[in-house]
Amino acid sequence: MSSAAVTSVGCIGPARLTAGFDTYKRLDLWAQSEVYGDLNLLSYGELVELADQIRLRGRGGAGFPFARKLNAVAESARRRAEPTVVVVNATEGEPAAWKDKMLLNRAPHLVIDGAALAASALRAREIVFGVADDGVAGDSLLDALRERRHLPAPPRVVTVPHRFLSGEGGALVRGINGEAHIPPGTKVRASDFGVDGLPTLVSNAETYAQLAVAASIGADEYTSIGIPEEPGTVLLTITGSARQPSVIETPTGVPLKEVLRLCGATPGQGVLTGGYHGQWITPEAAGQAEISRRGLAEVGGSLGAGIIIPLAEDTCPLGEVSRVMHYLAAESAGQCGPCRLGMPEMARLVNAILDGTGSPDAVHAVAGATRGRGACSHPDGSSRFVLSALETFAEDVSAHLYHNGCGRPVKGVLPIPDSPEEGGTWRLEVDWSRCDGHGLCAHILPEMVRLDSNGFPAFPGAPVPSWLEPQARRAVDMCPALALRLVGGAAGAANRRSRPRGGRAR
Repeated sequence: MSSAAVTSVGCIGPARLTAGFDTYKRLDLWAQSEVYGDLNLLSYGELVELADQIRLRGRGGAGFPFARKLNAVAESARRRAEPTVVVVNATEGEPAAWKDKMLLNRAPHLVIDGAALAASALRAREIVFGVADDGVAGDSLLDALRERRHLPAPPRVVTVPHRFLSGEGGALVRGINGEAHIPPGTKVRASDFGVDGLPTLVSNAETYAQLAVAASIGADEYTSIGIPEEPGTVLLTITGSARQPSVIETPTGVPLKEVLRLCGATPGQGVLTGGYHGQWITPEAAGQAEISRRGLAEVGGSLGAGIIIPLAEDTCPLGEVSRVMHYLAAESAGQCGPCRLGMPEMARLVNAILDGTGSPDAVHAVAGATRGRGACSHPDGSSRFVLSALETFAEDVSAHLYHNGCGRPVKGVLPIPDSPEEGGTWRLEVDWSRCDGHGLCAHILPEMVRLDSNGFPAFPGAPVPSWLEPQARRAVDMCPALALRLVGGAAGAANRRSRPRGGRAR
């Protein structure tokens, strides 16, 4: 599946976030009132109590308790005698994620209501909505805001680049502040220094929608479904090999296989849980898993950002993983060693296994060296993704290392934007009739270029990350034999296919 829109929406059990979808294509303000009633604002104490009673945790991936976030922001504002800001993170930069886009397109007032509850309780100076520049949900949000004449704080919509790291909390705050849309180099809590340096509450769009539902139906009704420690429902994006890619609302505790069945999918070769910072699980584990943070963790998976991607039997799993690792390396902010060096190295090593020349031990070594050392969670999350893949697809790894591959094509089931087939990106290529193995390119561009056993350059066929383009151009300019080139799109892909494996052409 490509990164095309997921338009189907389904529900298991009573509809909460998707209530009214059977009647209305999109809930405008009037339809919102018909389905959920009028919004009744709560005091700070009442809102914290509600969040505690329903055990609300963030739905963006980290799962941080929402009541603790509220308390941290309120305490910081009290200590510093400053106003607060409420930020709705609806950027959803991960290619496989569609639940927040679905909410903004079909139930935008539910997200706005949740943000209004938080802004009123915290006496916020403003509400900032962060959306991606992909054109998917921004217009629906703006239309909904134009319908709202009275909000506890003035709203503002900020558009950020549709990239993997743009939705990271620190990156979003920096983007709102007019800085580069990348995570800060040091750990900074938004509750202490967020938008304009003020105490800021940053949470995911679904989190605010869940808060609005709870305020509408009450804590007792909200907790009447789901498992006791994680009550209520969750939104899941089901893509990959599913015949009907969908956003599904389901109570916690429902078997994963039931969700897959609803979307016309089976566990296939394995299931990615939690997205590209999540973990792969085996078909056997998927058959036992229940939808919840605890239920997925018990079988080695993760709920993360609510992304579930089954992988069918007709594609090469290691090839799919290699595509995503190159994408993740290219999406790096490039501001710390684990991202600048570790991420491209992991992508290269996975590609080497795919070619039958690598070693899983080498991938483990690089992942271990980067663990916990990044300026953000990108290296750790990407390591989880690739290490769980090597374990889940151990038989495929063996086939590539010892039996000349698995014999299956790479169908591009895992969605990534700007795939090589679509062109428009720069890639390195070598004129092997000129290359004399000087090795200078590997010194200038160590993030991408390595020297093989014969001393000739070897590099993955992935696009050059934007933050590495200046170094790549310098490597091209400095090549003594004029053998290294930068090419765009399909030309680079065609040339890579003609290159002999193992080094210089003979």
